[in-house]
Amino acid sequence: MRYLTLTLLPFVYAQQHAFETKQQDLWTTKYGPQTDLSFTGPLSYSHLPYTRCLDDSSTTFDIAVLGMPFDTATSYRPGARFGPNAIRSGSSRQNPARGYALDWMTNPYTRAEVIDCGDVPISPYDNALAVDQMETAYTTLLARPVNGTASARTAKLARDGVEHPRILTLGGDHTIVLPILRSLYQVYGPISVIHFDAHIDTWPSGGGFSTQSRVNHGTYFTWAFEEGLMSNTSIHAGIRNKLEGTELIEHDEEIGFELIMADDIDDLGTDEIVKHIRQRIGNSPVYLSFDIDTIDPGQAPATGTPEPAGWTSRETKRILRGLAGLNFVGADIVEVAPAYDDAGETTAILAAGLADDFLTLLIVDEPPKRQVKRRRTLADEL
Repeated sequence: MRYLTLTLLPFVYAQQHAFETKQQDLWTTKYGPQTDLSFTGPLSYSHLPYTRCLDDSSTTFDIAVLGMPFDTATSYRPGARFGPNAIRSGSSRQNPARGYALDWMTNPYTRAEVIDCGDVPISPYDNALAVDQMETAYTTLLARPVNGTASARTAKLARDGVEHPRILTLGGDHTIVLPILRSLYQVYGPISVIHFDAHIDTWPSGGGFSTQSRVNHGTYFTWAFEEGLMSNTSIHAGIRNKLEGTELIEHDEEIGFELIMADDIDDLGTDEIVKHIRQRIGNSPVYLSFDIDTIDPGQAPATGTPEPAGWTSRETKRILRGLAGLNFVGADIVEVAPAYDDAGETTAILAAGLADDFLTLLIVDEPPKRQVKRRRTLADEL
């Protein structure tokens, strides 16, 4: 009996091997690739390929999504260090394969190589170190060769005449713009800024108890101006904060900003606001910086310094589409602090959708021309 059992072993092994060979590709044969659903898979923006780009210089891209989880220069409620993670989570239902937007009439992911480059590992203890880390990371990625999938856009603007990748940054508090402008200046010279915000963020850089305490999310534009990083053709949009007095507006104008108040949308409408912004910026290299508190807190509660009576998301998205074709060299969305969001992640989902608009702005040549069909009315029927 013992010898009979031993003689059967090869047969048993052969049967087992046949089973393994037959079944190891069963899923692919039956259902195809293992695709991520909207609520599954590794966390990346819009389910994009995720690469730690600061370590991996072999992966090329036209546009990088980069997180800057920094919030230690806020004046009121902290928490924006969790913004990049929240925005990525809010983008779960977005997907490059289903990226065609009816309002834009295009899919940006088919027109450029876009990847998620992860987050910059930023010190939460030392702000001077953190600012240098952000500048170093941004400069590193700006120096990478482009993939070449997107049409050439930046070479005509760059000092070296070379095409450079562009970066969509997920903040983070608004202080991140200072190291970003320092990096962009090295490539393009002085930059114009379209600044969507409830606050002007051009407070004087004096005062404080140390040099670093004077660099915060309300003074970074003043620092950028003093360092010569900005042109004199920048503009705010959506402003509605209270100030100590009119001298701060005079200071704001000296730095190079014009002002569009939140209330102006009632008198001018979105089209006139678009026209005014485009005339102000002209053909200069321009950076788009978007504070989520531009949007009324009824639609975007998760932010550090909420202000009532803001623009709606629909109004804002319409204005953004009207800015297509300007010479954008980068963009950000900042001040998303998910600890103050509601159970439905309303702010994070909105921020992810706005970031998708920013990607399209970096790619298209002109605003979409929608063909509005005349609807049949009851009078037509009668």
